[in-house]
Amino acid sequence: MSYGDFAYVYDFLMQDVPYDRWLEFFQRKADAYKSSGEKVMDLACGTGELSIRLAKLGYQVTGVDLSEDMLMVSSEKANKENVQLSLFQQNMSQLEGLGLYDVITVFCDSLNYLSSPQEVQETFKRIHDHLQENGLFLFDVHSIYKMEHIFSNQTFTEIEDEVSYIWNCFEGEHQYSVEHELTFFVLDEKTSQYSRFDELHKQRTFTENDYLLWLNEAGFDVLEVSADFSNEKPKEESERIFFVCKKK
Repeated sequence: MSYGDFAYVYDFLMQDVPYDRWLEFFQRKADAYKSSGEKVMDLACGTGELSIRLAKLGYQVTGVDLSEDMLMVSSEKANKENVQLSLFQQNMSQLEGLGLYDVITVFCDSLNYLSSPQEVQETFKRIHDHLQENGLFLFDVHSIYKMEHIFSNQTFTEIEDEVSYIWNCFEGEHQYSVEHELTFFVLDEKTSQYSRFDELHKQRTFTENDYLLWLNEAGFDVLEVSADFSNEKPKEESERIFFVCKKK
């Protein structure tokens, strides 16, 4: 999928998203598993919020995203922050030719945009191919609980002077999937008029056992499975599941 106009209001929508907690999670796991390497791929990097934070810490960061618009925003922000990012437009399930990395991340439930088991399996294999020996793969996904009890059949709204939105969530066509229908109203400062655009985003998750099986098949040792930025194992009402994996 391509985010189109969505890229330019994405940071507004994500303004309360805890990027610093993902950064802290990254640092904690890199230290725990003694990943001293500096080369990091931030896969599905979006508008570069995490990539820029990593670059400021001295990592050599490559950001990869499917959306050209997202990458343009990332580049603009990196220039403004005076940090160096290497940016590439690729589909994560078709990742190729970008060299080897010490750590690869897929955070902020980006993996949930893959619509089939085959896409997830292929993504794991491509990531494995782009990691150094014993390299780390860190990612998170929405839990089944979140899909079924927090998203499904819910509506979220935000009204601000410059950007407002209505976000409706519906049960998707697959098990453990949702469809996000988003309607945005964005103020044009030149005309003082609001323009409307609509987006449809589909997300799907799978069981923890599915992910564990596919990671093993792709050549990973799963070092940890935890929930909600903690070191605790997932519980029935956990919302975000984290995996820490090492290339065999």
